[in-house]
Order: sequence, then C-alpha cells, then structure tokens
Amino acid sequence: MLRRELIKRMRILYIAYPLLPVSDASAGGAEQMLWTLEREMHRRGHETTVAACAGSTISGRLHATGNVPQQSDTFEARNRQHHHAIRNLLQCESFDLIHDKSGSFFARAADIRTPLIATLHLPRSFYGAIDWRALNPRMTLNCVSNSQSNDFADIPNLVGAIPNGIALDRFPLHIDKDQYLLWLGRICEEKAPHLAIEVARRSGRSLVLAGQVYPFSYHQQYFAREIAPNLGADVEFINTPSFEGKLDLLAHAAAVLIPSQVDETSSLVAMEAMACGTPVVASRRGALPEVISDGETGFLVDNIDSMAAAIDHLSSIRPEACRARVERNFSAARMTDDYESLYSRVLGRSVREAA
Repeated sequence: MLRRELIKRMRILYIAYPLLPVSDASAGGAEQMLWTLEREMHRRGHETTVAACAGSTISGRLHATGNVPQQSDTFEARNRQHHHAIRNLLQCESFDLIHDKSGSFFARAADIRTPLIATLHLPRSFYGAIDWRALNPRMTLNCVSNSQSNDFADIPNLVGAIPNGIALDRFPLHIDKDQYLLWLGRICEEKAPHLAIEVARRSGRSLVLAGQVYPFSYHQQYFAREIAPNLGADVEFINTPSFEGKLDLLAHAAAVLIPSQVDETSSLVAMEAMACGTPVVASRRGALPEVISDGETGFLVDNIDSMAAAIDHLSSIRPEACRARVERNFSAARMTDDYESLYSRVLGRSVREAA
C-alpha cells in the first residue's frame, strides 16, 4: 500500500459497459464495482470522469455516450456509438490514465497512447475470439479473483487479481432475520433463479427473487419460460429494486441463494449479504469459495440436493462472523487502496518508458 501523502492527484477516465447505466442500483457486478471504486477515488481527491450511458449517476463527471437502447440485441451498433464517443473525448481532453470496465474497449485500443488498465470481470470463455497477444503492449490487465486469474495466466501484461470490495458504510449489520430466502441479481439462465425456486420449495420456505431482466431477447424468453409461470404466494418477484429496497431484502433474509451454473469470477451479492450478517448458500464454482467461508459465513454446495439440505443448518451461522469476513477482505477501502497502488505503478512505468 502506498502512503496517501505520496500519491499524486490523477485525472482518470473510467469506461463502463455500453448497455447499462451506472448507479447504486445497478444489477450488474461490473457496474456496481465501477460505481463504488469511482466514488472512493473521487472522495480521495482524484478527478474522475465516467464514460457511460445517459442517466448514469456517479460522483465525478459523467461523459454520456448515448441512451440506453430499448432492445439490447443491437449491441454492436450501441458499442460502436459508445467507442466513438469515448474517442471523441480523448481527442479533446487528456487523462493520466484510462480504466476500462466495459469488457470490449480495451480489445480495440491498440492505438491509444494514454496508459490503460482493463479489469476483466467475466470468465475467459465469455470474451469470444480476442487475440490476447495482439493487444496494446502498453496495456495492463487485471482480474478480480485468483481463480479467474489462473484462467488468464498466459496473457501478457496480466498483473494478477484485485478482489472486488463493497462500501461497508452502506451495508450495516442486521442480527434479526426473517424466514424467507433471497435470490438477487441479473435474471438469466446461467444465474439460475429457476433453481433457487426449486430449492426454496424443497425447503418449505418462501423466496424473493429480486433483480433485473436485461433487454436481451434470450433473457426475456428465459424469464417468460422458467420464472413467470412459477411466481405465486411462495415466490415473489421484485423487478429492479432500488438500493434501499435491495438493502432491506439483504438485511432481513434468512439466507441468499447463489445456485450459479457458471464459474463466477466474483460475487458482490455474497459480499453485500455477509456484510449485513446474512449467510450465503452457493454453488462451489469459480471464485465463490474465495468469497464464502464454508460453514462460517454460509455453505458451499455441489448440487441442488445439498443446497436444499443446507437450509436446515442456517442457525449455525453467526451474523457477526459474516460481517467480520467482509471487513477483513472485501471493503471498498481495501479495493481502492489496491487500485490506487496499481495506478501509481502503471503511471511510473509509463514515465520510465517515455524517458
């Protein structure tokens, strides 16, 4: 960690995913992490600009690159508009550093002279046919968990993992819990809310599904096919909850279920739940074992049968232990320290290379 007084004030451009606004109510993990990091960096006196959809709410300056499309199956057209607006900005203004969280800008930035860091939020297979060895050699890449970093170990200029963090001041500990189970996030097949419904019904508990159906046709079809017919007295759907609504659900749930069917690279939902003292029952996949301490802050399971069985043991999890794990490992302050240190190292290297 660098001493605060030795870190110079930086002009930082953050690049968001092109299809979704950035706010404290964002459903996507990359958007939530960008909102939190930019907030912390702005508080520390850095000059922050975020290139994102119109309607985003951030702490520094918003450079709106276009409106949120009504139908996101037109991703390429919106992505071109997003990139064009960013390049226009870079022609008019200078920044000390660019931090790309869009998932795509970095792959088309071979000509960018400004030092660029790209945080990889997704599993490697989700990035498609990127030629990793043809990227801008001045670029720095980082992952958000050790398990994800292992999958990218052969990539040039990878600096390893900086785990995500959450703003602890926004997620207070709550000891008393209700009986309902909670699934929270982006409504899609790989996140498997349909399996959360099965687990809740096997355990005899009610379930709250809270999240957002993105405007992709296959997400909407999945919701119509697998979720909508199963809603009822025991399964409630809350569409795109506000931050206050999400916090209330996290604080009072008996547990949060994460039956993910992909190797998650991180889990802000798990961090937020544990910060509120709420245990997490999750698939033993990807980075989830790095976030959840099995038997201490929740349970890691290998199938739906064991997930349902784990519900009977929730009383063994102490809310205070859940909170303590997040305070030790997943605070926004720690994450910001790590990125601030990385920014300084990258800028120092850029100065040496230019000399």
